[in-house]
Amino acid sequence: MKNKTLWITQTAVLVALIVVIQAFTASFGNTFITGSFVNLILILGVGLIGLWGGLSVALLSPIFAFFFKIGPTMWQLILCIAIGNAVLVLVWWFVLGTHGYNQYPRLVGATIAGAIAKALTLYLLIVKFMVPLILQLPEPQATVVSATFSYPQLVTALLGGAMAVILMPQLRRILKIKLEM
Repeated sequence: MKNKTLWITQTAVLVALIVVIQAFTASFGNTFITGSFVNLILILGVGLIGLWGGLSVALLSPIFAFFFKIGPTMWQLILCIAIGNAVLVLVWWFVLGTHGYNQYPRLVGATIAGAIAKALTLYLLIVKFMVPLILQLPEPQATVVSATFSYPQLVTALLGGAMAVILMPQLRRILKIKLEM
């Protein structure tokens, strides 16, 4: 029971942290700043809490962002963003497992693979599927949504991963984290 309570608390703290970061950085109007920090928190979630904590943060954060009117205001995109976040978390988990968080080559590999996988997922789901087939937005709005979910997703996932490469080993050492899942 103690471990489950700790897991719920840690997950809730990371979801709250993402919402606060999104709310604070949204005022800058810069997708690169907001997205990079969101991706950092997603990666820290999987690295500090584990797969299920990371996935929970990945899936819940776009829901809270939508309700707090942070980021895209189209409810149809929530699931796509959640899937993109989950892909990032899953790639990090599969590349690093429970033991690769102190190995810089594996951390760099997770950063690159995770960024490509997330960007490709969001591009296919939103730019190639949602915008033309489901949303049927007017051209100016379709262009803006498509631009947001194309190369900026790769850049922000790479930046978030780069910050995680720097922070993850130190945080895991300080917090004495040993994932055994």
